[in-house]
Amino acid sequence: MVQKPSIPKGTRDFSPTEMSRRNYIFDTIREVFRLYGFKQIETPAMENLSTLMGKYGEEGDKLLFKILNSGDFLSKADHSLIAAGDCVHLTPQLCEKGLRYDLTVPFARYVVQHRNDIQFPFKRFQIQPVWRADRPQKGRYREFYQCDADIIGSDSLVNEIELLQLIDEVFSRLKINITIKLNNRKVLAGIAELIGAPEKIVDITVAIDKIDKIGIENVNAELRERGLSEDSINTLQPILAIDGTIEQRIEKLSDILQNSEIGALGVKELQEVVAGVEALGLRATLDLDVSLARGLNYYTGTIIEVKAQDVQIGSITGGGRYDNLTGVFGLPNVSGVGISFGADRIYDVLNALDLYPAETTSATTIMFTNFGAAETAVAMKMIKQLRAAGISAEIYPETAKMKKQMGYADALNIPFVAIVGENEIAENKLMLKEMSTGSQQLLSIEETINRLK
Repeated sequence: MVQKPSIPKGTRDFSPTEMSRRNYIFDTIREVFRLYGFKQIETPAMENLSTLMGKYGEEGDKLLFKILNSGDFLSKADHSLIAAGDCVHLTPQLCEKGLRYDLTVPFARYVVQHRNDIQFPFKRFQIQPVWRADRPQKGRYREFYQCDADIIGSDSLVNEIELLQLIDEVFSRLKINITIKLNNRKVLAGIAELIGAPEKIVDITVAIDKIDKIGIENVNAELRERGLSEDSINTLQPILAIDGTIEQRIEKLSDILQNSEIGALGVKELQEVVAGVEALGLRATLDLDVSLARGLNYYTGTIIEVKAQDVQIGSITGGGRYDNLTGVFGLPNVSGVGISFGADRIYDVLNALDLYPAETTSATTIMFTNFGAAETAVAMKMIKQLRAAGISAEIYPETAKMKKQMGYADALNIPFVAIVGENEIAENKLMLKEMSTGSQQLLSIEETINRLK
């Protein structure tokens, strides 16, 4: 019995219509990236595991897809580890490479490897797929695209302000209402100091970053499991519950963290970023969330997360400041800040809200009917002129009944059909039919080009 074909869970096929919609997202984001002065690069789908491991925290490392070494990958493995089923120590012997988890760490590797060819500050964007061995669910996939923009080689908070403006522009063009959540990793470090657990900063941030998903009680339970005392947990509660306007919350944080040098610096950076963004104006809603940690160890300053207001789904964009990332690759003291658009989640949001422009559903503007060899020859010459003018055109490939040809155009949402028969050929014209209204006009090819443009 022939096995029914399938694809791995957490991956998807995309139809022509879906690809048209996805390209609308990619093209919109790419256009805004270029508008803000970012230049495109690409990196390989696979990286050395030594590049990837240890950059995403303990939980992130578990989600890396490892690639088995080529050939007899067991020949150099410690067979006692195989017998013991010790996957942790066995994996490095079997796998030297892995699929990239995100685009930021490969970018840091790229910067270090090509530093002599780069002009700092370096503004790059990258639109490529990434892979995570996560449990598939709505809005969470094992293979998905990220659209990243990063500025490296500059400490200025002007970069954060620019990126927030860029985010606002992208979602304004996509017509998605969003909330941009802000925090600062230095604020989180200050909070860890305040509650008497500075050495537990990673444990604290990993746990509190889940408040929206699992609730405060479960977060507190996780903090206990991670070794925080009841006094520390109790001291943390009112900080996480800070409310009021964004300015009021910053003021309260300033009071709370005034005796923490690093915490006070984080509050100051938040104030500067918020003031800069508000001075320029923002269509999105700006929010301060002291529980926001992003869960990634490499962030050191501003943290950014974007939520759709009208659809229940995870974050659709995120990012932040990372001062130390290139240091692990041998290039210390190079600060960077970046954002990543989750194209697949944005796709789901646009689908849920039906926000795609009508023209994204069709790759063809005009289809020519086919009445026979003589008519096809004339139509093909007209099609060549239309394509030269930048208008997408095609011909129905076979002689068929008009109903069938019109049904094909209608099914593919082709907005115009050109009818070229004996009468049209005699006048060196075509009959242009607009599918949405049924109206028809007898036009020359020049008039058709002007009409469709």
